[in-house]
Amino acid sequence: MIAKQRIALTVNGRRIEAEVEPRLLLTDFLRGTLGLTGTHVGCEHGVCGACTILLDGLSARACLMLAVQADGAALETVESLGTPEMLSDLQKDFREHHALQCGFCTPGMLMTATDLLRTRPLATDEEIRDGLSGNLCRCTGYENIVRAVRAAAARRGGTPS
Repeated sequence: MIAKQRIALTVNGRRIEAEVEPRLLLTDFLRGTLGLTGTHVGCEHGVCGACTILLDGLSARACLMLAVQADGAALETVESLGTPEMLSDLQKDFREHHALQCGFCTPGMLMTATDLLRTRPLATDEEIRDGLSGNLCRCTGYENIVRAVRAAAARRGGTPS
């Protein structure tokens, strides 16, 4: 039997304390233990970006981290952005610009875009494409995703907040 480790972290503004096995992936902790199923599991190699969360404000791949590595951190998942009844502005931009089809990549795209909008100017479509390049989408062709992020960047004035 593997001894469990106690972790304490903040997830979407809520303080969480839990006992976890040291080998538990952060994706499994978020999805299985906390029920935050918006963090998707795709490639499990950090390539597709479906599991992107914000770790202390910066995008990170939850499938490449163990839950114990997040001890003491502040995490944001796609559930932190809004609810079906009250979408965030970025989620509204994705809806308005048809920036999703099957929706599998959407949570990771939203979290990556949230990080980009906080930290980068995103003055050109090239900058947006470069920022999103670590997230794979097999449905949209990316153009509508770029339009949605461009709209969000324009609303905030094109400069990092």
